[in-house]
Amino acid sequence: MESAAVSAAPDATLDPPLEQLRHLAGELRQLLPGVRVGEAQETTKEFDREAFWRRFNEAAVTVSREATTLTVAFSRLPLPSPQETQRFCEQVHAAIKAIIGVYYLFPKDQGITLRKLVRSATLDIVDDMAQLVEALYINPAQSPENLISYNSVWDACQHVPQIPKDNKAAALSVLTKSVDLVKDAHEEMEQAVEECDPYCGLLNDIEEDSSDNHVDEDILGCPNNRDSYWSEEDQELIIPCLALARASKACLKKIRLSVAENGKKDQVAQLDDIVDISDEISPSVDDLALSIYPPVCPLTVQINSAKLASVLKKALEITKASHVTPQPEDSWIPLLINAVDHCMNRIKELTQNEVES
Repeated sequence: MESAAVSAAPDATLDPPLEQLRHLAGELRQLLPGVRVGEAQETTKEFDREAFWRRFNEAAVTVSREATTLTVAFSRLPLPSPQETQRFCEQVHAAIKAIIGVYYLFPKDQGITLRKLVRSATLDIVDDMAQLVEALYINPAQSPENLISYNSVWDACQHVPQIPKDNKAAALSVLTKSVDLVKDAHEEMEQAVEECDPYCGLLNDIEEDSSDNHVDEDILGCPNNRDSYWSEEDQELIIPCLALARASKACLKKIRLSVAENGKKDQVAQLDDIVDISDEISPSVDDLALSIYPPVCPLTVQINSAKLASVLKKALEITKASHVTPQPEDSWIPLLINAVDHCMNRIKELTQNEVES
C-alpha cells in the first residue's frame, strides 16, 4: 500500500506545465538548422515513391493531430498537470521528429528542386509548431494568438498532399512562381512610370517663370525636390529598362512552356539546372526595378541591367542545351537573346556618358 501511494504521488522533478512548453519550443527550434542543411539518409534500397508520399502524408496528419490536442489542452483552465504536460510534449516532439525522419528518406537523385519543396514543407511545419508552443506558454488559455498559430500548423500540414510528386512537376511549380513574380515586378514598374512625376509639366513652367519672377514652388504647393522626380534623361533610360523586364517575363514563360511540353521526369539534373538559373531572374528584375526610382544613378542602372541580361542569356543557353529544346535552332531562343542584347546596348548608350564622367 505504501509503495502504491508513493508511485501515485506527483513527480516532484517535473517542471511546471508552462516551463515544459518553453523547453519544448526551444528543442523544436534546435531541430531547424539540421533540417536546413541535412543530407538524405544513405540507403541501398530502391526508392519507393508511393511509400514515401504515404508516410510523409501520414506524418503530417499526426503533427496536425498533436497540434490540435495540445492547443485544446492549453486553451482552458485549469491547465494540464505536469504529468499530462510531459505526455503532450513527448508526443509533439515525437511527431516532429518523425516527419523530419521521413524527409531525410527523400534522395537527391529524385531531383534537387523537388527535394527543396519537401524540405521547405518540413521546415514550415517544424517552425509553425515551435511558434504554436511558444504562443501557448506566453498566452495560456484562450487567446487569438493561439488560434492563429494553430491555424498556421494546420495549413502547413494540409499543404503536404499538394506538393508535386515528381521533379518535372516541381520544376513547373517553381517556374510558374517565378513568372508571376516577374510579371508583378514589371507591372509595378509600368505603374510607377504612369504615376510618378505628376508635376513634371507644371514644374517646367514654374522653372521658366521663376528665373524672372522668383516664384517659390513650395508656395504653390508643389515639391521643389527634383530628386523625387524623373528628368527627361531618366525617362528615356526607363524605356529600355522596361523592355528588359518585359523580355525577362517572355523568357520565363517560354522556358516554362518548353519544360511543360518537352520535359522528362527522369532528366532530373537538367531540370534542376534550368530551375536554378531561372530562380535568379526574379531577384535580378527586382534589383533593376529598384534602381530606376528617382533619384536615378546611371551606374547602378547599368550594373543591374548587365546582371539581369547575363542571367537571362545564361538561362536561355542552358535551356537550349537541354532536352526540353529538341530543336536547338528553334527561333524563339535567338530572338529573345537578340532582344536582351538590344535592350542592354540601348541602356549602355544612355548611361555611358554619366558613367564615364
